[in-house]
Amino acid sequence: MKIPSSPFHRHHSSTVGQTAISIPVMMSQSEATWTSAFGGIPEIVIKPWKPPPRRTYLFKRANLVDTAQGTIISNVNIKIADGVIKLIEKNDPRITSLAHHQRGEDDLGSVIEVDLEGKFLCPGLIDCHVHVSAVPGELSLSSTAAISDPAISLLRQPFVCSQMLSRGFTTVRDTGGATLALKEAIEEGVFPGPRLFICNRALSQTGGHGDLRGAHDHKNRGGGGGGGGGGEGCCGGSAGQLAVVCDGVPECIRAAREQLRTGADFIKIMVGGGVASPTDRLTNTQFTAAEVRAICDVAESYGTYVTAHAYTPKAIRHAVDNGVKGIEHGNLIDEATARYMAERGIWLTPTLVTYDAMASDEYAGFLPPENQRKNEEVLRQGLKSLTIAEKAGVNMCYGSDLLGPLTREQSKEFGIRSVILKSKQVLQSATVNAAKMLGQESFLGQLKPGYAADMLILNVNPFNDVAMLDEPKKHVLAVIKDGRVCVSRWRKLPMDATHGEELIE
Repeated sequence: MKIPSSPFHRHHSSTVGQTAISIPVMMSQSEATWTSAFGGIPEIVIKPWKPPPRRTYLFKRANLVDTAQGTIISNVNIKIADGVIKLIEKNDPRITSLAHHQRGEDDLGSVIEVDLEGKFLCPGLIDCHVHVSAVPGELSLSSTAAISDPAISLLRQPFVCSQMLSRGFTTVRDTGGATLALKEAIEEGVFPGPRLFICNRALSQTGGHGDLRGAHDHKNRGGGGGGGGGGEGCCGGSAGQLAVVCDGVPECIRAAREQLRTGADFIKIMVGGGVASPTDRLTNTQFTAAEVRAICDVAESYGTYVTAHAYTPKAIRHAVDNGVKGIEHGNLIDEATARYMAERGIWLTPTLVTYDAMASDEYAGFLPPENQRKNEEVLRQGLKSLTIAEKAGVNMCYGSDLLGPLTREQSKEFGIRSVILKSKQVLQSATVNAAKMLGQESFLGQLKPGYAADMLILNVNPFNDVAMLDEPKKHVLAVIKDGRVCVSRWRKLPMDATHGEELIE
């Protein structure tokens, strides 16, 4: 049978025995433009999960949230195409519109104009401390940590990632647990999620914050300095999934190199005690100076940095003195140590919402009694640490650090911080500050030409009260990531990040 020639057919030769046959592949018009290096086979055939071509949008009469200056620029037009912001101009009918002359067409032959009068266009949010592999589904920290099959976590992670995106977090930094495979799956469009920056597994000493074995648990720690399995773990999730235990300079070097070999963007270490770990105290200082220096040397040789879990002034100084560039938590910081950090340009990522959630009646029983006592101590000092850090001029980023069922509280950090800090400062911690810490200050965290088309459409001004971001279902009308409408709660802007079904007459 002869098949008529059409731009929507592709004929691929195959051989069965000695007979050559031609196999037609039916594609839509947009899919017909997708080709790959696989002998001319369309990419959509090789990777059927690939998202559709991006549309070109012209958002008109918007209030632009300028996170760098902390101001609103009213009545502007913003054009996005190919995943980036193409132009921003004042919406002035008295002059010839630059957008009109440079509008162009997208791959589907049109530009979608959206009137945003009265709405606010804000950069996508960035959470710099998450654990996507510490998935919900269990009642307590102990049961979360007891998950023995890594597949349970892996199969739940797409849900965690999609929920983060729906809250407006278009970028997250995972500080223990996320893998390169997960990052690549999101990038390719297998399932929706934020941009991921990962450390693979955090590094901990024996008995440190990343070692979840109890005092009566005498099994070997397993993984040693490499990236393999083992019984140790951190902060919940499958055992050994969030952290690897390493002792001595050679093991620390090997462990750091293994994380970087397998796709880590940075290294995370535990230099002090923690709330979730069973056998250490908050006041412990972990790893030797030589071990910390060795890990930092490895990171520097790869062109990246080390961040450290630390609460106390002693642990913070121990980390920074030996090459660490960022501190996670820092609840017990004092004024002198805050000045010490500010003078050296060290980043601080507070995570107050996790302690607040673990102390709440809603999640009563999530922590064992001994961990609850440690949580009470860091919770009391949390808001005070914000005041101390802000007064000293420490650069702060947004973090949540929520585990298991608590992950649903991710947005509540905005309201907690707003008790101490100005709304502008809190929003900057989740945008421009976070982007700079990630080394993405020329691509993320602001709405400017050439930057990523990662943005939120809000129905309120976040500078008036940033705590409104605590309730994304009420105030985040749409989430745009990489130029695609991934989430929409607004009738005027449908989602376009997945292939729609063709209607049958």
